[in-house]
Amino acid sequence: MGDDGKPPLGWIVVNTHPHREPFAIENLARQNFETYCPHMRKTLRSRAGPREVLRPLFANYVFVRAPLDKSAWRPILSTYGVRQLVRFGEQTPSLDSRFIDALRAREVDGAVVKPASPYQVGEDISISGGPFDGLVAQIVQIESNDRLTILMDLLGQSIRGRIHAHQVRKITPS
Repeated sequence: MGDDGKPPLGWIVVNTHPHREPFAIENLARQNFETYCPHMRKTLRSRAGPREVLRPLFANYVFVRAPLDKSAWRPILSTYGVRQLVRFGEQTPSLDSRFIDALRAREVDGAVVKPASPYQVGEDISISGGPFDGLVAQIVQIESNDRLTILMDLLGQSIRGRIHAHQVRKITPS
């Protein structure tokens, strides 16, 4: 119990029905729950040309500030749009407010800004781990989901591949 006799509040994570985050947020707000659903900018390409849209950073998930007392979660669980609470076995973890504050601090114009990639197109990198460990490749494209399209020389042939950015390292000049 808090100093005021009420259970302490914390941030819990709810799983929503697919594409129903706004519906769940609206219904939780009607019950006076504070919610947070961070968004990111995504560029969609179509015949009409590229356009930017906002998409949830964590699809099908919403953060809810609620009492940490399990008996207070019944209204959340019965909210239209909410599927279930995120749990690990019988435990429902709560997030520290600093995590939510850090996400909010990275927002610009309603979207969380991802840090710029440390890599550049045309840069030579070294693959770390796996069967190609130590192989040098060149970056030909940086994708929005932290994946890189690379060009590597393998057995005298140029081979294109995709790899996650955490699987490469910069080549440091000696």
